[in-house]
This record gives sequence, C-alpha cells and structure tokens, in this order.
Amino acid sequence: MARELTALVEQYGKPLMIVSYNGTEFTSHAILKWADEMKVEWHYIAPGKPQQNGFVESFNGRLRDECLNETLYTSLSHARQVLADWREDYNTVRSHSQLDGRTPDQIARQGSRGYAPRDPCHPINPKP
Repeated sequence: MARELTALVEQYGKPLMIVSYNGTEFTSHAILKWADEMKVEWHYIAPGKPQQNGFVESFNGRLRDECLNETLYTSLSHARQVLADWREDYNTVRSHSQLDGRTPDQIARQGSRGYAPRDPCHPINPKP
C-alpha cells in the first residue's frame, strides 16, 4: 500500500490528508511510517460509520453497480481490462455533476485541487 501511495504522490502531488477506514492495510506500521515520513495527515473514520467518507462510499457503490456486478470475469487479465476500461470512461469521458459537468481528467489537467471536502467527516457540495 505504501508503494502505491508513493506512486500516486509522485504522479499527482502530496495530499494534505488521507481519509480511510481502519482496515489492516491502512493501520500497519508501514503505512503509519509512510504518513509520518511524507508529512501527510491521516484521518480514520469511526468504525461502522462509512457515511463519514461519503465520497468513497458513493464511488464504491457506482463501481459495484456499473462494473463489478455486471461482468462475469473469465480471468485476472480480463478483470484488469474491464476495470481499466471502466476507470478510463469514469475519469475521461463522463461528466460529473460535482465537478460542474467536467470530468476528473479535466480537473486534474487544470491543476485544480478545490474539490476535496474541507472536513473529511462531513463532505459537502464544493460548489460556491
């Protein structure tokens, strides 16, 4: 997990905060050390309160409904390809109402970072 997070930081820049649940992959010594070394604040949602991270819950539901539940995977490579295609569509083709009708790719190319919730426990509509 730390290696993947490092790759994301190299590609997109360092976040001010990461919000996650208390799963073992996010509470290990390696992750705690990574967060400390990277100077990234880590916020854990309360156990049993997935609504505290509404953005990821919404995304997970969409991914499950539109992709995972719709495909019978025949191999690991098939699953990787289906997920890569879905991710490409989600990030570069679809407009998102929370992004004022833009795609995540358009926002990223503008260098905009203004769409993260100010309070990770209480996501808000970021529109002015």
